Order: sequence, then structure tokens, then C-alpha cells
Amino acid sequence: MLNTYDFDLVVIGSGPAGEKAAIEASRLRRSSAIIERKSVQGGVCIHTGTIPSKTLRESALYIAGLRQRTAYGLVGGVKSDLTIRELMHRKDQVVQQELDVIQQNMAQHRIQVIHGTGRIVDAHTVAIADGSATSRNITAEVIVISSGTRSFHPPNVPFDDKLVYDAETIIDLDVLPRTLTIVGGGVIGCEYASIFTHLGVKVTIVDPRTKLLSFLDHEIADALSYLMRKYGITLMLGDLVEHIEAGNNQTTAITRSGRKIVSDRLLFTAGRRGNTENLGLEALGIAVDDRGIIRVDDRYRTTVPSIYAVGDVIGFPSLASVSMDQGRLAAIHALKKDDISCLNTLLPFGIYTIPEVSLVGETEESLVAAGQQFEIGIARYFELARGQIINDHDGMLKLLFDRESKRILGVHIIGDRATELIHIGQAVMTHGGTLDYFIDTVFNYPTLSEAYKVAAMDGFARLRD
Repeated sequence: MLNTYDFDLVVIGSGPAGEKAAIEASRLRRSSAIIERKSVQGGVCIHTGTIPSKTLRESALYIAGLRQRTAYGLVGGVKSDLTIRELMHRKDQVVQQELDVIQQNMAQHRIQVIHGTGRIVDAHTVAIADGSATSRNITAEVIVISSGTRSFHPPNVPFDDKLVYDAETIIDLDVLPRTLTIVGGGVIGCEYASIFTHLGVKVTIVDPRTKLLSFLDHEIADALSYLMRKYGITLMLGDLVEHIEAGNNQTTAITRSGRKIVSDRLLFTAGRRGNTENLGLEALGIAVDDRGIIRVDDRYRTTVPSIYAVGDVIGFPSLASVSMDQGRLAAIHALKKDDISCLNTLLPFGIYTIPEVSLVGETEESLVAAGQQFEIGIARYFELARGQIINDHDGMLKLLFDRESKRILGVHIIGDRATELIHIGQAVMTHGGTLDYFIDTVFNYPTLSEAYKVAAMDGFARLRD
């Protein structure tokens, strides 16, 4: 006798991964539902993470006048009475527009959205509590966990969302501070440091690591550190914050070396924690680590075959773009049972600092460690007519390629539109393209895309030397 379920697929959490899993189920003509504990869908990505921070970055660039200032003989800056409400106005508009799109997607694909908190009872049952005295159960052939993460809160950090903030609450900052200490020099910390320093805030980053964003190619990481310092950001690297005090409308961070950093506000961005405490995973034997991150196999299955997990809750790389494809692939594998290929390993990384940084493929360090013979080709934005027009003299594009076959192994960009330009290199690499492609391709003029041709020509020149 065949089992009958209320749905073919049920998702816990409506972030990018969960949304795409439910949509893929609908595309496969299977019934799906999303359980969301908040009144609106979208998860951290829409409400407090990716979309708000990137929109705030654009507002900061516009208000600071970086795109128009001295290059056109104009002197501009941030007006002295700038309010947080003004900064957040555009962010609120974008978030609402994104919510409208999500709701349209839910309706178009006939995905049922159930408001409440989900707890997994067994391999095919989820109990939903909606705030009333009782809960109800729904069943599904497949359960997908997409509950996301939240900022890690060490017990010795006095979070109060008035003086000490985390990555979610910083967008609700009451006033624009004169000084800001950021504990943690990861992607989130560096992005917010760039935003606030371009709004006239004096920013200090403290991180125990000796280099920022060590996963970047060393040349790009060094360039970013140089430019952050050039824009006025103080980098205190190789030192650990051991104690934080908050009071009298200021914060004090005390480091292991005894240094005291006093500022108006403090942002703590050192780590994330999975939202897994109340899902009932322990009773089912589903393994999580000490930060609540769920362990899955290469098909996103947990230790219970009918329960999958996708998105930030499974850890690295914690990118919205990757999470979307994880949700899609998990639904395909769970419902079609096809032997599908896992996620494309050529994952583009985008870091929305000022300037932008993006990469795909190998770094010099990884190639040296693997014993791979390679060469590089570099194009600097000041060599490009478009770079001169937009007044970006610091940007650069770097190609890594095999010396013999000339196959592209990695692309690294820092500068304006880096997160857009990276996809050209990603597409060429996906199809096994070589340096010759960029030499033989005609690019619009003047564009930043010409950097690929300039870098390829530089690479060929290095081979002849």
C-alpha cells in the first residue's frame, strides 16, 4: 500500500534555499509547502542580511557622492545632519519590492505558505505551532530544512542593540555614530566598515587574524587592505578582543595586548550560529556541530534519508546564490531520484566592500600548494578607457592560467563592477576556455570587460619573457 502524505515536499524556512526548493518541487508538478515562523517570507537574506546591506551600500555611495565628486570638478560629501531614516529609506523600498516578488512566486507556483514554528516529529511529520494552545501535524514525503543562521552571541558580549549590535540589528542603528568599532574582519565586517567609513564614520576593525579575508588571492587581499586604510579605516590585525564594556553612551573594546578602543557604537560580526535548537534533530539522530550547523552528504541529505538540509544552516560557503542552487538540487534529487551532478564547483564569490571584490576558481596559493604550473596576466583599470572615465584607478583584474594549455584556472577582480564582471570568467572557465578566447573576442569599447583582453595579452607577454 502506498503511503499518502499531505505534501510531496515541505520546507522549514523561507529563505533563498527554501524558496527555490519549493519552486523546484512545483516545477516537477509535485505539491509543496513552506513553514515560516515570521509573518513575512524571505529569511535573513531579505530582511536583515544581503538585500538591506547591499542597498545601504548603494545609498552610502550615492550620498557620499563618490560617483560624481572630484573627477568632475565638484566638491561633495555627506551632509552634517544626515539621519538613519534617510539612509534606510531606499532599503525599506527594496525590501518591500523583493517581498512582493517572493509572494508572487509563491502564488504562481501554488506553494502553500504556513505561518508557524516547525518541529520535526519523525522522518515524514512536522508539528506546527502557531502560537495557539495546540499544534497541528502535517506530513510529507520529503522534508527540507532551510532554517538559516543568526549572529553568534558569546555570553561575554553585552548586546543591547543600543550600543552593541550584531550583523542583523546594525541596520536598525538609531543614529549615525562618529566612531564605530567592528569586532571581526570577515566579509560582513569588511562590508559594513566600507559603508560606514564612506558615510564619514571613523571605523576600526579588530581581528585576531593577521590578514583580512585570507581566502582571497594574496594580491587582491593586499590591495583591499591598502584601500581600506587609504579610505581611513583603522585595521588592528593579529589582536583578539577579550572584553567589551558598554555604558555612558560609548563602548570600550579591550584586546589581549591591552589596547583599549573607545567608540560610540560597536558591531560584533565574529561568527554565525545555525537555527536548529528547536527542530527536534537530536531525537532523530541528525548530526549538528557545536554551532548548530547540520552535516549533510553531497546530495544535501541528513542522516535521515527523507530529510534534507540546504542553505546557510549547512555552513560554508553561506552564499545566497549557492543556497538557491542547493535548494533546487535537493528537491530534484529527493523527488526525481535522479543521479544528478552536485553543485557546480566553480562558485563565484562576491564581496561588497568599497571597492567590490570577486573571484572564481583557484588562487596563486592553492595552485602553488597543488604543484600546478601556472602563469598570471593582469589588467589595471587605469589602463582602460572606461576606468579613466569612471575615475577608478585602483581596480585590477587578474587571470591565472595553465602555462601549457593556457586554460583559465582562476579570475580575481577588485574594483567597480567586480561582482558583475566575474561571470565572464566563470562562463569561460566552465567550458574549459583558454587565454586565446579573450584575445580573439571583441569587447565593447569603452567597457571594463576589456580588462579580460588586456590581462590575456599581459599573460601572453609573460610567457614570452
